[in-house]
Amino acid sequence: MLGPRDTKEPRAPADTHEVRGLGRCSAALASFLLLLAGSLAFAQGGQQTTEDVPDVSGEYHFLSPDDTLGLLEEDGVVKGFVEVYQGEEESDTILSYPITIGKRAKQHVEFKTAKIHEKYYRFSGTVERGKGRGPKDADYLRLAGDLGIVTVNGEDGKETVERRPVVLKSLSSEEKAERHVD
Repeated sequence: MLGPRDTKEPRAPADTHEVRGLGRCSAALASFLLLLAGSLAFAQGGQQTTEDVPDVSGEYHFLSPDDTLGLLEEDGVVKGFVEVYQGEEESDTILSYPITIGKRAKQHVEFKTAKIHEKYYRFSGTVERGKGRGPKDADYLRLAGDLGIVTVNGEDGKETVERRPVVLKSLSSEEKAERHVD
């Protein structure tokens, strides 16, 4: 025997306006979330993944505004130089440290310079897109990682390493032109 609730009559369907309303609300929420995610990426400088950086070749700011890191990448091998302004008290105005060892594997970049005046530099880090919109803009590429400034004791050859976390930003085409006018 059937009770009062167990009738064989079909139940009335839910209000179709409610179901459609929920579907529209879900679609609107999904659209809003996609739009928000895109806006956040744009607000962060439109950064792409590191795999979108096909080549690290270029010039970058180094330790001071007058210092320059120049890189040339060919088949995963990184070549180049570090130019460091010495200041008025030094005999040489700019010291140019050639890169003796350098490589890139995917987004990881490392290099080591030659030793000049018992000092050399080594870097290990990653390449990433910066806030610049195009290759001619400042901060189009960044090298973020650990810079070691190595000083060698002339008497015993012992090395002292000063480590610094750095973000080296690429120069704009205007900055490059200013540095090469002599």
